[in-house]
Amino acid sequence: MFDVRLRRAMGPVLDRAARWLDRPWITPDRLTGLNLVLGVSSAVMAAAQWWLPALAAWLLCRLADGLDGPLARRRNRATGREDAGQGGFWDICADFVVYGATVVGVGVGATAGFGAPWLPFLLVLFAYYINGTAFLAFSSIAEKTGRQLRDGRSLSFIGGLTEGAETIAVHSLWLIFPAAAWPIASVWALLVTASGVQRIVAGYRALR
Repeated sequence: MFDVRLRRAMGPVLDRAARWLDRPWITPDRLTGLNLVLGVSSAVMAAAQWWLPALAAWLLCRLADGLDGPLARRRNRATGREDAGQGGFWDICADFVVYGATVVGVGVGATAGFGAPWLPFLLVLFAYYINGTAFLAFSSIAEKTGRQLRDGRSLSFIGGLTEGAETIAVHSLWLIFPAAAWPIASVWALLVTASGVQRIVAGYRALR
């Protein structure tokens, strides 16, 4: 819901950070790999109930995820190459692994530490599945029919009620307040499901 405005606000900051990171041994794909390693580490630490280290790893993994794109665009401009899409593919695969792993990690930790029920976390995963299917299917078909949503990203993302900024906030709240993770997950599952329905309707209409 806030991603477009946040990208506009944070764009210059991320571009400056990408300029600072533009070293031969730092590549966009390595930043994506760092995002994956940190995200999975956060999930493992959450499952072990190491909540604050898990929070630190989660926030760092999101920072790495925010920097790989600006660095890739900077490199492409410098070399005059067109984006082949390899980095975008690697990025979205890493993100899906991280999102799924962190839900499971928090679910394991909250269940073991606070007797939380599993159902809210399973519903979150189901809602993520709906949203992922909707925007990946839309992106593929939009590419074939020349109806891409060009916003600088590799894929055509349909906006919705819940987007990246809200996901970062909710996953952070789970790690800050693990005893309340399952009721937060219950509300989050409803919001993400509503967002998935919204994306299905919006994508269907956009492809008419």
